[in-house]
Amino acid sequence: MDLRRLEVFLAVVDDGTFTGAADTLLISQPAVSQAVSALERELGSQLFHRLGRSVRLTDAGAALCAPARLALRDVAAAREAVALVHDLLAGHLELACLPTLAVSPLAPVVGSFRREFPAVTISLLDPDDTSDVLGLVRSGRCELGIVADASVTDLELVAMSSQEYRVLLPPGTGSARTIDVEDLAAMPVVAPPRGSSSRDLLDEVLARQGQRATVVVETAQREALVPLVLAGAGVALVPRSLAAIGERLGCEVAAITPAVGREVSIVHRRAAMTPAAAAFVRLAAAHSAT
Repeated sequence: MDLRRLEVFLAVVDDGTFTGAADTLLISQPAVSQAVSALERELGSQLFHRLGRSVRLTDAGAALCAPARLALRDVAAAREAVALVHDLLAGHLELACLPTLAVSPLAPVVGSFRREFPAVTISLLDPDDTSDVLGLVRSGRCELGIVADASVTDLELVAMSSQEYRVLLPPGTGSARTIDVEDLAAMPVVAPPRGSSSRDLLDEVLARQGQRATVVVETAQREALVPLVLAGAGVALVPRSLAAIGERLGCEVAAITPAVGREVSIVHRRAAMTPAAAAFVRLAAAHSAT
């Protein structure tokens, strides 16, 4: 049913004449008559008794009034809801992010986004590895993904920042401020399991020097890395932001040579983004620039 015809119908009901409805809607009186006649043909019922210059509702017309008002009200509400989302006065954004990227660089960007757009809520999923993040984005389950050193051809990558790594050591280790990769290979290491992005990075760094990690504690619980090092279980190769947390708790921190790092990017499908996602990408790019 044509919503414009319903609007014309209700204008006639409220004004009592076709001429009055035309004045209200700023259209011609014949246009009002044509719209009402078309609606009557569509419904197969006469809606008004024509009484000279005035009109009176038929039983069918009276029955249509309430549903017509509800329909127009619902459409207006739908338009308002879309406008709110478009203007970022409402909405929701889902992000898929590797756990090792959630503290940095993601957390500061999320904080800035929430301060600028407090009406938009965010859900943060923590898949196990990069392939899971890409799968969530490809399927549409998440609109944006945060990945490191990813190489894809079917998705868009937007550079976000570089993530530096440090060696986190137990309190009282007394080691130098810089550790060579060869020295790291000889140390007892606390590490995530194989297949995780952080473990893959550790293995790749050592393999380039012809070395293998001496993993003494393997844990999928990444939040346990700092407490385990703090307790003296071993050392860990962690992002700089996590190393700073460990240092505040009493761990020692050393740089590693050659330097270890990875490029962090936002990934999204090659399609129009929602206003919230587009705003998040713009804000992340601004953070990266500073």
